[in-house]
Amino acid sequence: MKLWKGRFSKEANSSADAFNASIETDQRLYKHDIEGSLAHALMLGRQGIIPIEEAEAIRLSLHEIMEDIEAGKVTFLTEREDIHMNIETLLTERIGAAGKRLHTARSRNDQVATDLRLYQKEVIREIQDLLSALAAALDELSGQHKETIMPGYTHLQRAQPVTLALHLGAYNEMFKRDIERFGDCYKRTDLLPLGAGALAGTTYPIDRHFVAEKLGFSGICENTMDAVSDRDFAIEFTACCAIAMMHLSRFCEELILWSSTEFAFIEIDDAYSTGSSIMPQKKNPDMAELIRGKTGRVYGDLFSLLTIMKGLPLTYNKDMQEDKPPLFDAGDTLKDCLEIFTQVIRTMEIKKESMEKAVDSGFMNATDAADYLVKKGLPFRDCHEVIGKMVLYCIGQNKRLDDMTLTEFRSFSPLFEQDVYEAIDVRKRATKS
Repeated sequence: MKLWKGRFSKEANSSADAFNASIETDQRLYKHDIEGSLAHALMLGRQGIIPIEEAEAIRLSLHEIMEDIEAGKVTFLTEREDIHMNIETLLTERIGAAGKRLHTARSRNDQVATDLRLYQKEVIREIQDLLSALAAALDELSGQHKETIMPGYTHLQRAQPVTLALHLGAYNEMFKRDIERFGDCYKRTDLLPLGAGALAGTTYPIDRHFVAEKLGFSGICENTMDAVSDRDFAIEFTACCAIAMMHLSRFCEELILWSSTEFAFIEIDDAYSTGSSIMPQKKNPDMAELIRGKTGRVYGDLFSLLTIMKGLPLTYNKDMQEDKPPLFDAGDTLKDCLEIFTQVIRTMEIKKESMEKAVDSGFMNATDAADYLVKKGLPFRDCHEVIGKMVLYCIGQNKRLDDMTLTEFRSFSPLFEQDVYEAIDVRKRATKS
């Protein structure tokens, strides 16, 4: 039986019922829905809008329903459409007419917006914890490799020598900004929509600030139409997820390259690798590849939300029922990826010798040689040309800059002295970064 049946003269088509229902998706909001209802019922009784004894009966029954759901004793029904109507129907079945009073001074519009914000606040904190765990793992690994030299790249070409600690630290800065970004999103999520009603508030003497305090919100949504009609907080959250996934994907791309035979900078632990069904020798970095692939999925979640919202007039429209799948998927996917990636980082083997050997080729001390001449008084553009000619000479002679004799150095510029060898020492250069 529909809770809104009074206006209608016949039952809904069964196919339309199934199409309209969202319980398969939003049932995961049961805890948040009950938490919101508990605070709302307490406020209704406190304000004298419903009898205190009925508010208490609602409270006790909602706790019992929560326990039964978590014990697997509750079956949610499609004909009840969503989590809100499923729980309200259960409540009414258990305590009768008092259960029907719970929905006084609220709408499903402000109810679902409240549930989503409660859910999102919780997930933001979980993601921040996972990002912090990844940052800690990177800090630990960086501490072990302050002296490990490797090539730094631009255009995927060897450019200048750096330490592995510096390279890892670059990603750590990105992940720390992600933590801050989610923190900013949390601030805009942390406002209570409940009390906005369907769109224009209510004539009952409700206390929205009391409900906000009980639910742990820092404040309320001041404009009731905005409170129920926008999902920019969800879009912002999904954008934060997409940016964090982009950072993970870039890092995964490097781990995939580094674990190849051509690089051989790392070896991913067997526990986080897979093999080939046909080639016995293969060890594939599938966890990193999956994270890279799932990044596109989270991008899709973001664009799905943006597209859902882009043409909606005020206030609530049924289109917004489709906000939950992309919101849930973005958070779930990012959390899964962070958990796996952190373990990949903690368990992978660093092949220091391969990294340091790679520094010996590619003329990565060429910039330092140019800087050496600058310090001797030659304009940088002239230095750049001199060193370019030296690199060309070395390629023809199959030698490195370090292998050149002082006589060879001076044939390109009389400014070179014996101290040039110290200036172009790749290890000294890298550890200064």
